[in-house]
Amino acid sequence: MQPAETAVESIDLTQWEELVARAPGDGAPCIAASYVPGEPPDMSFKGSMMVLDRDHLAWWEWAGGEQIHQLERNPLVSVLYRNHTTRVMLRWYGQATLLREGPVREQVMARAPERELARDPERTGIAVVVRIDRVRLGGSVVQQRG
Repeated sequence: MQPAETAVESIDLTQWEELVARAPGDGAPCIAASYVPGEPPDMSFKGSMMVLDRDHLAWWEWAGGEQIHQLERNPLVSVLYRNHTTRVMLRWYGQATLLREGPVREQVMARAPERELARDPERTGIAVVVRIDRVRLGGSVVQQRG
């Protein structure tokens, strides 16, 4: 039996801000997934994942690898958080914007953990900002844009 879905008209990610900030230290780093038709899907751990505001997740992308190339062509992304100890599983779905300059890029970089920034000493990274449109907690949709 599927759990009942209780969707709301707006998104508020702030209730998970602390959980996401602690995720790497808790052994539960977030994983972002992307896909372009005709190519294999890509997933990667994001040690700098953060709740940027009510509507957005963000991370500092220092590697510039396959996922960035996919997001340039298809901005749809999903992010998974699963903590084995607490048995909390969240999935966020949205559209990514890649910021190579500007104040929001600077804000994401300033909030990124030093361990991630150390991998990008020249600070050439990209801020990936994801406008979240749907949130699943376990098997239930708990937030969704109308």
